[in-house]
Amino acid sequence: RSRRMELSCAMGGSAAAPPGPGPPGAGVMEGEEYESLPSGAALGTHMVAGAVAGIMEHTVMYPVDSVKTRMQSLQPDPKAQYRSVYEALKKMVLTEGLWRPLRGINVTMLGAGPAHAMYFACYEKMKKSLSDILQQGGNSHLANGIAGSVATLLHDAVMNPAEAVVKQRLQMFNSPYTSVLGCVRTVRRTEGFGAFYRSYTTQLTMNVPFQAIHFITYELLQEHLNPRREYNPRSHIVAGAVAGAVAAAATTPLDVCKTLLNTQENTALSSLNIRGHLSGMANAFRTVYRLGGVPAYFRGVQARVIYQMPSTAIAWSVYEFFKYFLTKHKLEKRT
Repeated sequence: RSRRMELSCAMGGSAAAPPGPGPPGAGVMEGEEYESLPSGAALGTHMVAGAVAGIMEHTVMYPVDSVKTRMQSLQPDPKAQYRSVYEALKKMVLTEGLWRPLRGINVTMLGAGPAHAMYFACYEKMKKSLSDILQQGGNSHLANGIAGSVATLLHDAVMNPAEAVVKQRLQMFNSPYTSVLGCVRTVRRTEGFGAFYRSYTTQLTMNVPFQAIHFITYELLQEHLNPRREYNPRSHIVAGAVAGAVAAAATTPLDVCKTLLNTQENTALSSLNIRGHLSGMANAFRTVYRLGGVPAYFRGVQARVIYQMPSTAIAWSVYEFFKYFLTKHKLEKRT
């Protein structure tokens, strides 16, 4: 018996971006109701599939993410100035060692699993509950937006300290940190616990428009590529990758500001006679403009788009596959 799964929810990317919203009817199998599964099983399916997808998304493309962080540096060291992603990767490997582009990947893996599991658990639960209240049996965009926003709060609360602050400091050229624990201890001792959430508001401000742009673009593409909303890996990959690229390019200015807040580049801040630590998105926006004008807001856009396209495609295919596989397995056990 053939089974078909509708698309559930768009995946976003990033450094830091969590998966995006999708229609409340997600997960319907032909001849079987996905949501008719026991609530615990459905919740566990979302969490497992989301955790695996999150880890895969962040780790497979991690070297490109390392390049993106460096290319967003506002006043880079002369030895860390790159013209392309390929040149940057080649330079990093030849001058700093084969494993340098992967430094910090362990903390990203540790954070991505629980962050994405929490995201999907919260999103799927809230999406269904709110849709039943706001538009029974229909697709409520308001419910999708509220559920995605709340889920993003949880996702970023876990990922911001690990994936942003610690990871990005380890990725920088001539980073004084050699290990995750060493970085955590030093930042905690010299800058206080608040340093781990210094860019949290910027991260949220970036992820909310990222999700909106990604969702709209994805839905428009799906109308043409997969109008029947069947389980179709090819359409997931193509639509997700294009939507991720568009959203990534549009939100690059916010990502540049986030990187500045996370890394606290001493050279850049000293050149403007800024003492202490930079905090707040408004301050970051003004500082970026003072350092490089409008073009500075789009530093690393090439690396960000190159990173986001395949990572979004990976996240889509992995999440949908595991969700389909686990649901199919549970339905077969029931019958």
